[in-house]
Amino acid sequence: MLQESQYTEDNIRSLDWKEHIRTRPGMYIGKLGDGSSPDDGIYILIKEVLDNCIDEFVMGAGKTIEVTIKDRTVSVRDYGRGIPLGKVVEVVSRMNTGGKYDSKAFKKSVGLNGVGTKAVNALSSYFRVESVRDNQQKAAEFSAGNLTLEEDQVETTKRKGTKVTFTADDTIFKNYKFRNDYIVRMLKNYCYLNKGLTIIYNGEKFVSENGLQDLLQETITEEDMIYPIIHLTGNDIEIALTHSKTQYSEEYYSFVNGQNTTQGGTHLTAFKEAIVRTIKEFYNKNFEASDIRKSIVSAISVKVEEPVFESQTKTKLGSTDMGPDLPTVRTFVNDFIKTNLDNFLHKNPEVADALLRKILQAERERKELSGIRKLAKDRAKKASLHNKKLRDCRVHLTDAKNPRSLESTLFITEGNSASGSITKSRDVNTQAVFSLRGKPLNTYGMTKKIVYENEEFNLLQAALNIEEDYEDLRYNNIVLATDADVDGMHIRLLMITFFLQFFPELIKEGHLYILQTPLFRVRNKKKTIYCYSEQERIDAIEELKPKPEITRFKGLGEISPDEFKNFIGEDIRLEPVMLDKASSIEKLLEFYMGKNTPDRQEFIIDNLKVELDKVE
Repeated sequence: MLQESQYTEDNIRSLDWKEHIRTRPGMYIGKLGDGSSPDDGIYILIKEVLDNCIDEFVMGAGKTIEVTIKDRTVSVRDYGRGIPLGKVVEVVSRMNTGGKYDSKAFKKSVGLNGVGTKAVNALSSYFRVESVRDNQQKAAEFSAGNLTLEEDQVETTKRKGTKVTFTADDTIFKNYKFRNDYIVRMLKNYCYLNKGLTIIYNGEKFVSENGLQDLLQETITEEDMIYPIIHLTGNDIEIALTHSKTQYSEEYYSFVNGQNTTQGGTHLTAFKEAIVRTIKEFYNKNFEASDIRKSIVSAISVKVEEPVFESQTKTKLGSTDMGPDLPTVRTFVNDFIKTNLDNFLHKNPEVADALLRKILQAERERKELSGIRKLAKDRAKKASLHNKKLRDCRVHLTDAKNPRSLESTLFITEGNSASGSITKSRDVNTQAVFSLRGKPLNTYGMTKKIVYENEEFNLLQAALNIEEDYEDLRYNNIVLATDADVDGMHIRLLMITFFLQFFPELIKEGHLYILQTPLFRVRNKKKTIYCYSEQERIDAIEELKPKPEITRFKGLGEISPDEFKNFIGEDIRLEPVMLDKASSIEKLLEFYMGKNTPDRQEFIIDNLKVELDKVE
């Protein structure tokens, strides 16, 4: 018989603000991560500090923000009004304290709850805030939210504004590092949404003259556009859109009050509906919504009074109204697009003709694929019943409102032994496994038809739930887990080709990764070190002398499930697959997967020799 546990006054305890944040960081910054994903917590920390700078810019105070990252220390300096000197300590260390509760001053602010910089403070091993106003400076320093130094107010010749410097606590953010591409993307987005703003990052200057039009020009090359970007602006709304010649799926960028709402929300739903409705009415044709939106590349930004987001990290808008006594988001967005997009198409018949041809082409392709799709869906449904390929995770069964949890991961692996090791050692709550059978098909140059006809790709598409809409993606992280040998590299390349060819937005939005697994295990009786490179092996031997035992892992299947837990748990190492900038995906695929040209041979010799040496 189980002994009844005691529940008394001793079980009740109150946490102060910093203890609560450090104990439950996910409530404030989402997932922790190691910096391999753009929504990892270390980037949210930077964003929380930047949001305050942006609010100053919006209020007309300070046109330049300086961001410096050296090693793991981040410094953000604005030239706004500066924090009132008597409140410098409170603003960064007392919950529900800030200037944004004054709705007159911050009607359309990004953050309204007074939590942001407090979370950064509490989750940093070092945190310093400086404020300059009226030729006076006040500064304070903290560690893990605890005040360690409060400087006296002194005279200064510095320009007014606020500077925050912090180092994220490596006991909370383990093995983390900043990925430059993610930082640059974040800073560019701030510039696209705030024309006239200059951000200087480690000496590099970012500024945007054309807002969301510049964003799309960074996203899609001119040669891949069906027609030039349509760019429309109004009070509290801006949109930009075009259609791609080569992309199959839809691609959206959405923003609210300068915040990148990566999971969309009411404004993005309204945008999709309004585009379809307006185009149907313009052509007076009852087109399928999927035919209109196929291959669309677009962006929308709205400004909402006192926005309500569905999480502290503000990635999804929940507000249904533009603000008190204002129209609904849906009505506002629809009315703007109905008037302005319709006018644009009437004034630009060459664009209207190109768009019509694209819609009719999508319609033809959909009808050609309709029979194949039905058979493919039936096959996928039968296969899932027998659970041959996919070992799912529980998060999808327990959280119907948020099927794509930030923690949810799908490992794509090859072979029974490798998939068996991962399946046995995974976290069944958040980690799923999809098993490939041998090397996948090279899809370079093939049409979407192959995705439905090929059993592997059809079942993978069904597992990811991306057949109809990328927004329905079931897993936040898609991880290629292959052996660290030549065959494993080939499988990775074939899978990356598949995603680039048919679902490039998964890569552009930072969902695709490569699992890094150790090449060597070096151990003695007291300690075991897993090494991911030859240099790490040398360092480990030096540390564990004399003569430790050295094991070379040739494949994932050789690593026992007990050991595998170390590599896909807290200390998981993921390398994101990135597209550095807008480049022609068609040309990229042709270079890697087309005819064996001298240029590609030279590239392989120059860039892959080191990787191949590791696995000999």
